[in-house]
Amino acid sequence: MSLFIRIHTWLSARGDRGQATAEYALVVLGAAAIALLFILWATAGGGGVRIGHLFSKVVDSVAKHVS
Repeated sequence: MSLFIRIHTWLSARGDRGQATAEYALVVLGAAAIALLFILWATAGGGGVRIGHLFSKVVDSVAKHVS
């Protein structure tokens, strides 16, 4: 019985070993997908202009609070 318990423990511990790596890979893929969508939006159809306006508003707002 002891051998069976040792084998079962070894197999169950081994099955969870790659789970964190798989979760990490999924998070990285999700972040890459969001970044790709953002880049596509920013480069197509005036997205760059919107980002420029947003950046200008942020800089103006910070400048008002500093001076």
